[in-house]
Amino acid sequence: MDNDKVISTLNRLIETVKDGEEGFKTAAEGLTDPQTKALFLQYSRGRGEMARELQAEVRKIGGAPDKGGSVSGTLHRGWINIKSAVTGRNDSSIIAEAERGEDVAKKVFEEALNEPLPPSTRALVQQLAARVREAHDRVKSLEKAEVR
Repeated sequence: MDNDKVISTLNRLIETVKDGEEGFKTAAEGLTDPQTKALFLQYSRGRGEMARELQAEVRKIGGAPDKGGSVSGTLHRGWINIKSAVTGRNDSSIIAEAERGEDVAKKVFEEALNEPLPPSTRALVQQLAARVREAHDRVKSLEKAEVR
């Protein structure tokens, strides 16, 4: 198993969850519904925790963890349109953009699980992937509720 490849995979996950942390925070700032706003802030904090867990895993296997999100801290992986959605202050648009960001996060975690990973690393990634899927499904259900 190539340690550099494992570290690269984990750093990609760190970028993804850091983008989600910032994306959910930005989305929450634009939402008008207090329950959805609270949920998105909870997801933002959760993504920060996930980043710290992944960074610790990278250090454990002897690597240097990524500290920020992608593209020098700008939102990128699926969250690219969240700022314009927030500007419009339309909950439906914001939720739709959040769901798009979660689609990307889910895909990145699925790709990571297709890589050869040490057993303890795989267990961590599987646990975090389950949290991402849960958030994705919840946001998707909010999006469907908004459409009705």
